[in-house]
Amino acid sequence: MLDTLALLLDKLALFFVTCAPPPPERVYRRGDLLEVPRTLFTHFGIYLGDGCVAHLIPDILPAVTSDARLLCSRVTNTRLLLGVLAKRASVRVDSVEDFAYGAAVWLNTHAMERGAGGRGRPDAEEAARRAESLLGSAPYSLLWNNCEHFVTWCRYGAARSLQTEQFCQWLKSLIRDQRNAVVAGLLGLACLARSGVSFGTALPAIFIPFTLWMAS
Repeated sequence: MLDTLALLLDKLALFFVTCAPPPPERVYRRGDLLEVPRTLFTHFGIYLGDGCVAHLIPDILPAVTSDARLLCSRVTNTRLLLGVLAKRASVRVDSVEDFAYGAAVWLNTHAMERGAGGRGRPDAEEAARRAESLLGSAPYSLLWNNCEHFVTWCRYGAARSLQTEQFCQWLKSLIRDQRNAVVAGLLGLACLARSGVSFGTALPAIFIPFTLWMAS
């Protein structure tokens, strides 16, 4: 049973990872902000030098063991997905290759610099030292404390995620669209007509469209 669950989680994780040929070798400087494009998001890390990257990654193991040997091993897809569900992560140091996980690595020199609020180029050495000071177990939230929050705090002293802001803006526009309230109301009526009127069907059929309408 556990083997089947692990295989299922492994297959599910492949949906979130963009597989590509190994990226060509290039020279990075200590404190550089690196990014790896995935299918649904971008993963971020801080380059520490000697081919190593510090990054925050969901990981269930810090919540269940303190064995340094196990914690230092490569994070598998199963560990990652269970970490997302348990809201646990670790700030760890991996090689550029393990950080990339088969995808291309990009040097971020644009979007994040605009996020600095006009304070000029951040100090790269300070960013690397901040990343090193946070190594170890950490709480995780897909929207409020992810890898992008980690790198922006290291680079600019303020945690921020452009990906989260874009998602919330999209969600806000979705909620404010009155047509969605109408669609939800029609679906609720269809559900009542199919399943009959009861507390379990009437409450969501009325409450969801009403909430969407009031928020729009």
